[in-house]
Amino acid sequence: MLRLRLRHVVNASNPDTEKKLAAEAAAALLEEGMAVGLGTGSTVAHLLPAIAARGLIGIRCVATSVATESQARELGIPVEAFDSLERLDMAIDGADQVSRDRWLVKGGGGAHTREKIVAASAERFVVIADSSKAVDRIEPPIPLELHAFGLGSTLVRIGSEVGEVSTRPDTPPSPDGGVIADYRGAVGDPEALAAALAGVPGVVDHGVFPAAMVTDVLIGRGDSVDRA
Repeated sequence: MLRLRLRHVVNASNPDTEKKLAAEAAAALLEEGMAVGLGTGSTVAHLLPAIAARGLIGIRCVATSVATESQARELGIPVEAFDSLERLDMAIDGADQVSRDRWLVKGGGGAHTREKIVAASAERFVVIADSSKAVDRIEPPIPLELHAFGLGSTLVRIGSEVGEVSTRPDTPPSPDGGVIADYRGAVGDPEALAAALAGVPGVVDHGVFPAAMVTDVLIGRGDSVDRA
């Protein structure tokens, strides 16, 4: 594991500071002319100013949420429709959980379907997080995006075939109108769980991201960044 020393004068034990350190380390990986996927969430909120500060020429960006797109445009970062790009050089996003073997849980903000599409389209997927997101093994809750059509039937099927599930109260729909829910049953083998959830009709996608999708993990710890 390579530890990058990026010192700040602010309190380095603060999770927000760790997010900023990880985001700045990720922004430093970008090069001019790259096609870049921008994730969603509080860590990405630190990434966007770091990208803007670099003043890179010719980068082309796609965003996984309206919030990310709006913040990026306000900072002068070019954002375009994803259908204008077939492949991305790099995608950068946060995570709710990052296990030792690089399995991820994403979707706290309900954009995990778009985030997974963008990550899968990138030559390099860089995950940024503060140290509180590092876990030994991923655990529930696992975010889900469900079709609104037949929602009650889908929930019953997940509950009987996979495990406990519930919709999030007072939560807006996904960027594409899906219903956000959380699987709260046992995880066990994450690959088996991912397959079981994906196999239920009515599930648009789940928040389990496979380790094989991840290229780099940058975790802010104290006043430095661990690169795994």
